[in-house]
Parts: sequence; C-alpha cells; structure tokens
Amino acid sequence: MSAAISVEGGRDNCTRGDRVTKSLLGYGVLAGPVYVVTALVQGLTRPGFDLLHDDVSLLSNGSLGWIQIANFVVTGTFVLAAAVGMSRTLRGRSTWGPRLVGVFGAGLIAAGIFVADPMHGFPAGAPAGGPETVSVHGILHIVAAAIGFLCLVAACFVLARRYARERRARWMWFSLLTGVVFLVAFAGVASGSSNAVVILGFWAGVVVAFAWIAAVSIDLYRQTAVSQKAA
Repeated sequence: MSAAISVEGGRDNCTRGDRVTKSLLGYGVLAGPVYVVTALVQGLTRPGFDLLHDDVSLLSNGSLGWIQIANFVVTGTFVLAAAVGMSRTLRGRSTWGPRLVGVFGAGLIAAGIFVADPMHGFPAGAPAGGPETVSVHGILHIVAAAIGFLCLVAACFVLARRYARERRARWMWFSLLTGVVFLVAFAGVASGSSNAVVILGFWAGVVVAFAWIAAVSIDLYRQTAVSQKAA
C-alpha cells in the first residue's frame, strides 16, 4: 500500500528512492486521522465507556478490545514509516529528530501489545476505581506509553532547534508549542486523574501532536519534491 500524497500536478519524474521516501512520509499524514477517528468512534459507541473520564487505553479490553489494539499497532506502524521517511529526507541535517519520532511509533505498537488493566468500571465487571493488582501487561503498557510520549516531546524540541537554525520561525514555534502542549497533557493524564478537563486536555494534546507529525511529513515531502526538481 502506498501512502504517497500529491503536492503538485504533472508528471512525476522522481527517482525510485524519492518515491519511496515520499510514500513513507505520506503515512505521517494518515496516522493521526486513523488513530483519532478509530478511538472516537469506539469511545462514543462502546457501552460503559465515558469519553470525558476514561483513558483511551481501556478500550483495548473486552470482546471488542482487538479494535483498539489494532489501532495502536497500525498507527504506530504508520508513525514508524513516517520516521524512516523523515530520516531519509533529513540525512545529514537531523539524526535524533526522526529517531525520536520512531520511538514514539514503537511505543504505540508496544502499548497495543501490552494491554492496560481494566479499571473505572470498564469493561463491565472491572473495579470501580484503579485495578486491585497491576499486571505485568499493565505496567509494560504504562512504561511503553511513557517512553513513547516523552520521546515525541523530545522530537518536537529537537526539530524546533533545526528549524531555528534554518531561520524558519513559524515552524520553530509550532514545534516548541506542540512539545509543551503534549508534555502538559501527558503530565495531566499520568497523574491518574479522571477529571474531564484532564482527559479532554490529553485528547487535545494527542490531536496537536499528530497534526505536528502530519505537518512535518508534508513539509519534508515538499522538500523532497523540490530537491528532485533541482536535480
């Protein structure tokens, strides 16, 4: 499956390597919509789940839990593909930015493999509060998510520095603000609070983070197209 996106009309004379790079970056655009739409539809339709108070990770439990597990794995794979595309485009200009984005993708995959413990009454029969005993899977889910989220924050700051060197102020501030917003959102949900403001804040942070990945992917896609034209 190719995720190449069209920037300009006309005949595409790019090399095979450029086509591969652009296709990989296209997955960075797809990742956010796939994750957010899939999670929202589940949150709105699965009995007992409260979008204003429950963590999305809880959707991995129950008879339909495979949907959210697949959502984590597929989205993480898309982010990993985009990270490879970023690395190919930024070769010699930024090493750690793409790597950190890749760790975020790997963290999403791991969060799908290691399912969060049922809690807050979801699914039916789960404890009303936190789990009575945290399972190994539950611990690994938390660790994978934390590492992935923090690496995404770091990626925002690393690429902000690159944009600053290139004197692209708007992209620098976009990256910095995305990193700060996502860090604050993650800190809120990591506190264990089920307050509606905290949960909605995390949703907002997730949307902003995926929007940043998509925007950076499109920016690098265009750079690949420009480089090909100049060749």
